[in-house]
Amino acid sequence: MIKTTRLTRHCTTWLMAAALSTPLFASAENLRFGGNFPEDHSSSQAMEIFKKELASRTDGDVTAQLFPNMQLGGAGENIDQVSSGAVMGTWVGIAYLSRIVPEFEALSLPFAFDNREDAFRVIDGEVGDMLNEKLAEKGFTALGYMELGFRNVTNNVRPIESKADFDGLKIRLQPNQTHLDTFRALGANPVSMGIKEVYGALQQGVIDGQENPYSVIATRRLDEVQKYLSDSRHFYDYIVIVANLKKFESLSKEQQQAVKDAMDVAVKWQRGKAAEEADTARQTLIDRGMEFTSLSPETREELRQATQSVVDDLKDKIDPAIVESVQAVLKK
Repeated sequence: MIKTTRLTRHCTTWLMAAALSTPLFASAENLRFGGNFPEDHSSSQAMEIFKKELASRTDGDVTAQLFPNMQLGGAGENIDQVSSGAVMGTWVGIAYLSRIVPEFEALSLPFAFDNREDAFRVIDGEVGDMLNEKLAEKGFTALGYMELGFRNVTNNVRPIESKADFDGLKIRLQPNQTHLDTFRALGANPVSMGIKEVYGALQQGVIDGQENPYSVIATRRLDEVQKYLSDSRHFYDYIVIVANLKKFESLSKEQQQAVKDAMDVAVKWQRGKAAEEADTARQTLIDRGMEFTSLSPETREELRQATQSVVDDLKDKIDPAIVESVQAVLKK
């Protein structure tokens, strides 16, 4: 009888110790994220912050494994991997999601944004909520929006100073119909092409130019194969961190919150870093030998008027409520 009591006490002590040592998050999770941005881009650096924050907030019970710089393929492939559940998520320019959720094109209104503060007011409010509902219908969820920034044109033919300077230029763009329609309205010859092909296409003269934020132009060394740089700022662009909805919802509520909180820290850091990098990257490109020209307010208004039909057509293609919501925020 005494032996049984001792055994019972031993088991009770062991069970109490086990209960106390059980982590808050019941099962270990490793979340895989693929991305097409280089490792030194601020978005990839922000994902490293997310990785550290997530491990810290969950005592290492939920971890992130990152594959930047197209290690798992290009942006389109990354999105397909998220859709199938092969990876948890990706961080990608929103244009690549427009083939799945066309309403993302409402964020690509040409010459609509004057500053990044307006852009954040748009995406952090009702518009962002509306887009996440559309994403959920397709099996995705947005974990946050970073800054990709204002997109600017580079080319090897001539400086861009007026609408006429766009005439006939063969310009690479992202696979976004609104982007392509905008450059057609400006008289250019737009070409949809994956970013990994752009350097070679410019080097070989297959295309005349391309458009990207200054930071991307600099980190991808496109200045090596481009001469002229402008501050066209024709679109403001976001990077969305998007996850597979079912995989995200399979996490416990505590794990989901830890992912959100860790990502909030990363996004806040990246937005500040991107703002610093924009001016620095432009000067870097000039220092490397690119010829920079700035568009006058009059030219910018001319370009806005020339592309108004693109906005009108977009309202016929997607839910006009989202386009009107973007415009309403920008008017405030």
